[in-house]
Amino acid sequence: LPREAAKPRQIEFSRLNINYTVMSKRKLMALVTEQLVDGWDDPRMPTLQGLRRRGYTPAAMRLFAERVGISKQNSLIDFSVLEGALREDLDSAAPRRMAVVDPVKLVLTNLPEGHEELLTFSNHPKDESFGSREVPFAREVWIDREDFAEVPPKGWKRLVPGGEVRLRGAGIIRCDEVIKDADGTITELRGWLDPESRPGMEGANRKVKGTIHWVSAVHGVPAEIRLYDRLFSVPNPDDESEGKTYRDYLNPESRRTVTGYVEPAAASAAPEQSFQFERTGYFVADRRDHTEAKPVFNRSVTLRDTWSA
Repeated sequence: LPREAAKPRQIEFSRLNINYTVMSKRKLMALVTEQLVDGWDDPRMPTLQGLRRRGYTPAAMRLFAERVGISKQNSLIDFSVLEGALREDLDSAAPRRMAVVDPVKLVLTNLPEGHEELLTFSNHPKDESFGSREVPFAREVWIDREDFAEVPPKGWKRLVPGGEVRLRGAGIIRCDEVIKDADGTITELRGWLDPESRPGMEGANRKVKGTIHWVSAVHGVPAEIRLYDRLFSVPNPDDESEGKTYRDYLNPESRRTVTGYVEPAAASAAPEQSFQFERTGYFVADRRDHTEAKPVFNRSVTLRDTWSA
């Protein structure tokens, strides 16, 4: 074989651009130095550190790279492609847990005072290899405020005064009373649990409109829940045609921090453990701040694309 030096080969491709964010190192540096974000690993940043803290997995990043491919022409990739890759990975890889982000207390008045029991839940509805766990249940539980409506809109399938829903894994409940404070804010709901509607009983086959999740008010662990969203409010923050800069397009709702409740099996998770919080979204235990005593969860991605037209 002739011994000839290999000829150099040059391959060119365009820079990856994703909408609702900026990829310029200069602009990212400005966001950090001007303290418009919390650092290079802020979960809203399009850096590897930021994506990791947000809960993006190596498998999701590889899937994203496969989907966008390599192009020599400048193009703007929709942020939903990145989110879709993460949803697809976590749907199969993330164990399920229950968490209540905006809690209101529900008291099941037909259960005795101090009632507590353990209910068995599957860790993943599509994969038995994930096993099961015991979830504590009590007379008083937290439910999500958005799962109740005094005056429900058309098509409502959650709890209403006098209406019934299925309390996930516990049975069918009915709302009998709504308690409010002096300002008219709902502070507590009182209801009744059908004792013949537990899973496996004949009454469990009774049809009701919807199913809601819950966390025991006795055993639930208070958690800091950081609801992250897209860093900018417009698809192309680099567009300065209207005399504005990318700073003017920062999304004021890109991070909201609330206090919710999680079941004990979520609180005890190791940092960087991802879960699907049922009916809520995919979350990850923060790699810096999360502890079992003071859980901190970052929302990685919603269950569905909330930005689609």
